Amino acid sequence: MTIDKKNALHQWRLPAEWEPQEGVQLTWPHADTDWAPILNDIIVVYQSMAREIARRERLIVVAPEDTAPDCLKIICPTNDTWARDHGFISLVDDNGHRRLLDYKFNGWGEKFESTLDNAINRHIYNLGEIAGEYTDCLDFVLEGGSIESDGQGTILTTSQCLLAPHRNQPMTKAEIEARLKRDLCAERVLWIDHGNLIGDDTDGHIDTIVRICPDDTLLYMGCDDPEDEQYDDLKKMEAQLQSFRTLEDKPYRLMKLPMPRPIYDGEDRLPATYANFLIINDAVLCPTYNQPDLDNEALRIIGEAFPNREIIGIDCCPVIRQHGSLHCCTMQFPKI
Repeated sequence: MTIDKKNALHQWRLPAEWEPQEGVQLTWPHADTDWAPILNDIIVVYQSMAREIARRERLIVVAPEDTAPDCLKIICPTNDTWARDHGFISLVDDNGHRRLLDYKFNGWGEKFESTLDNAINRHIYNLGEIAGEYTDCLDFVLEGGSIESDGQGTILTTSQCLLAPHRNQPMTKAEIEARLKRDLCAERVLWIDHGNLIGDDTDGHIDTIVRICPDDTLLYMGCDDPEDEQYDDLKKMEAQLQSFRTLEDKPYRLMKLPMPRPIYDGEDRLPATYANFLIINDAVLCPTYNQPDLDNEALRIIGEAFPNREIIGIDCCPVIRQHGSLHCCTMQFPKI
């Protein structure tokens, strides 16, 4: 990989989520979003996330008006609430610097209006609330939920998302990979070709199916019910994960998360997943779905992957009504 002189000088990298964080951004629900029919229910979920985050690190809330809890509030017009996908992607170096990458967010391939959300990062930066070097990447569509990093040069992503229509055409897979490696200062990109959950508007974000964890561990969504319509595709994903090797050419430690029993909104199956957890300082916030047996099993497995952190379940039944979960609602800023 050719690294430009500016990157080489700072030795930038995309840190792993479990590294120390300065704060987490939430973009708050309001009556002009798709949350309007269940606004009270979703605000309860956001209050639960906000409370746990604020106990451990800085909480940053973006909202069109001062309706959020006590924290750093940034008043800004918004279309929706998915901070993971419209938020900054942050690089760090070993000298206490942070680079804030501002990518284009186009509503997951122009499915939804996103003009206001796409302007949030620049607004936050102009206010001087987040320290870092602003980097304009708005010529390229990239959502934070579509990539995972081990902090050591490996990026995990999905072909079904990054190659989906209305994102970066006519770029080829090789060109997109080269762009990821250049921008994120990565050594390699591992592509997953299976596992898109039914009901997922994002075209298969990696943070709904596979997460990178410490000690070369991959937590992934499994399915043991041959009657489940997702069974075959998730089995293919599992086989692909078994073929992956670390940079040291060792197999990954694979830990399978259970599949929640199907949850529907009318006739539409919702993309409930336990993989969409949020790692914060000293804790992991984990989605639950009012299925105590499976919820507890998922919390136990996530706890094995993060033995030195408090594992906290948060009811995400309201969140999946809009086809997302905890990680989708948040974006962390690494500590520098």
